[in-house]
Amino acid sequence: MLINRVHHIAIIASDYERSKRFYVDVVGCTLEAEYFRAERDSWMGKLALNGEYILELFSFPDTPPRRSGPEALGLRHLAFEVDDVPGTRAELLGTGVACEELRVDPNTHKAMFFFRDPDGLPLEIYQS
Repeated sequence: MLINRVHHIAIIASDYERSKRFYVDVVGCTLEAEYFRAERDSWMGKLALNGEYILELFSFPDTPPRRSGPEALGLRHLAFEVDDVPGTRAELLGTGVACEELRVDPNTHKAMFFFRDPDGLPLEIYQS
């Protein structure tokens, strides 16, 4: 597997506006794009630092606290950028790593899939 770089870090916030202000005003990120996903009652903000897109900030209603798991308060997943998403998935499957099915990001139309580390932390492979 050849990983080019970390593509993005996704964070689920308990208060989207407060967290957005923190990442923009305190950390120095720039809000590059923002989407309200009505079907999920969820905000998604794309934040960049020094011109490099690195954070996705999410809100979800009634998020439970968690140590690890999807759609809950805290770090959502770590994404790695690769040139060949299907090939990387096949490589991971070949080593015995369970992977979710390939998907296409509805906003960017890039190929992606999720898998988990040994502790269950969600990881993503994302098309460059």
